[in-house]
Amino acid sequence: MPQHAHTPGRICPDCDGFARAAIATGTRLRDGSRATVLVNCRACRGLGLTLRPLATAKAA
Repeated sequence: MPQHAHTPGRICPDCDGFARAAIATGTRLRDGSRATVLVNCRACRGLGLTLRPLATAKAA
């Protein structure tokens, strides 16, 4: 049993954890491979996780 139990981070609801995508542009390079563009998720900036909200004390 591990000594420290790490809670899993929240998966980004916009990209479902798949934060980076390689999109083929349709053009081919000189070696015959396709040119690709790497695109990051706008919401999580390529991390795949969202930040947890800060715990704040409620005023009584």
